[in-house]
Amino acid sequence: MKIILYIAISADGFVADENGGVAWLDEYAATGEDYGYHKFYDTIDAIVYGKTTYEQVLTFSPWPYPDKQSYVFVDQEVPSRVHDNVEFVQGDILDFMRKIESKGIKRLYLMGGAKLAESFYNLRLIDEYQITIVPKKIDRGIALLPAIIDGINMQLVDKIVWPSGVVQKIYIKIK
Repeated sequence: MKIILYIAISADGFVADENGGVAWLDEYAATGEDYGYHKFYDTIDAIVYGKTTYEQVLTFSPWPYPDKQSYVFVDQEVPSRVHDNVEFVQGDILDFMRKIESKGIKRLYLMGGAKLAESFYNLRLIDEYQITIVPKKIDRGIALLPAIIDGINMQLVDKIVWPSGVVQKIYIKIK
C-alpha cells in the first residue's frame, strides 16, 4: 500500500488557524484552480484523517467523499457518522494499517491533520508528500511538522508553481 500525504499549508507552515479553521484557503479556492486535487483524488482508494479534520470536513456540504472509504482516527469519544463510507478507528496505527491492507487498498490518502501526519511520519509510513504551499501567512495555528515540510528523508521529484503564487512540492520516500 502507498500512503500519500496530500495537504495544504500556509506560507508560515500552518495547516489550520488557531481555531482549526481553513477559511484562509478560500481566496485561493475561489480562483477556480484545483491545484491538481481532482487528478490526485481520482487515484486514491481510501482516505484517513483525524477527528479534528473530520469535524472540519463536516462543515463542507454536501459530504465531499461519497465514493471513497473514509477512516477517522478518534480518541474515546466517537462522533456521529454522516455517511456509510465513514469508519471510526481507535488504537494503534500499525494495527489499522494491517487491517486495511487486507482489504486490498493500494493508495491511501492521508488527509491530516497535523498530529496524525506526524504520527504516520514518526512510524515512517508515508511514501509520498504532496504539499501545497499557499502564499499567505496566518501567524498562528496548527503547524505541520517542519521535517515533513522540509522533506527530510524524502526526495523532491516535482515542483509546480501556479499563477496565483501557490506552489506544490511532491516528495517521494528515499528507498
